[in-house]
Amino acid sequence: MQWRLLAPRYWPTWAGIALLRLLALLPYAWVIALGGLLGRLLRLVARRFVSIARRNLELCFPELDAPARERLLDRHFASLGIALLETPLAWWSSPARFARLVHLEGREHVEAALARGRGAIVLTAHFTTMELAGRALATSLTRIGFLYRPTRNEVLTYALERFRTGYGGHAIPRDDIRAFIGAVRNNECVWYAPDQSYRKKGAEMVRLFGIPAATNTLTSRLARMTGAPVLPYFLHRLPGTQGYRAVIHPPLENFPTDDAVADTERFNHLIEAQVRLVPEQYLWIHRRFKGLSEDYPDYYAREAPRRA
Repeated sequence: MQWRLLAPRYWPTWAGIALLRLLALLPYAWVIALGGLLGRLLRLVARRFVSIARRNLELCFPELDAPARERLLDRHFASLGIALLETPLAWWSSPARFARLVHLEGREHVEAALARGRGAIVLTAHFTTMELAGRALATSLTRIGFLYRPTRNEVLTYALERFRTGYGGHAIPRDDIRAFIGAVRNNECVWYAPDQSYRKKGAEMVRLFGIPAATNTLTSRLARMTGAPVLPYFLHRLPGTQGYRAVIHPPLENFPTDDAVADTERFNHLIEAQVRLVPEQYLWIHRRFKGLSEDYPDYYAREAPRRA
């Protein structure tokens, strides 16, 4: 660690990390209960995120009436609050405690893929349980890389890199495509989530919940370049204090094709199916539905009607 990370401007960040470390000692039932309370508080004060999430739910669940979407919005913020307290569990839980909480299925699919010597691409989506999903992979697989986005706060970037990889694996900056390809060609598993809004080179308009949105189609091209199989992977929080179920699915068949947009939309359909299982656990506070041209609707220009 570089000494500049101990500068006074970073002391609040270190204090926050220390608080997270203490929260890792909480019993799991407390994590769920206190996280739900924290989520209710966020629901009251984080108005910008509430507006974004409400709009996303309007777009993706038009079949629900307004009261049903508001109830889902409430559950989503409870899930966000729990996710904040799950981060210490992912970073500092002992292997024994983590094994009691998280049950991983489908490890054999990755092992079979790596046995062929072409690496593996493991795709996920931005659910609120992502920190736990990464830990589950790191503790189960011996050769794995994680794509991540460096933050402006150097201490936070340092913490994310260190604690996310503390139980195995290594970090790969999101824009370092060479490192991504190198890891796959070194017969490693690379895990990442390409489901957020993307408007850089290589972006295409791909449907999610029937709505075209700016999307990264890189997975299809990477699979074609490397010959690596692509395996979907999702982790869900179970009801109450039952813990978590993580599933690595078999490799996608007939993937990739010559149509990167169709390949990406195929994965989006898988995301939709997973979201419908636990809709409150998807990350709705992200402005997912953006376009690549001026004529695309600005879905977030207005706030959705507020609950009376």
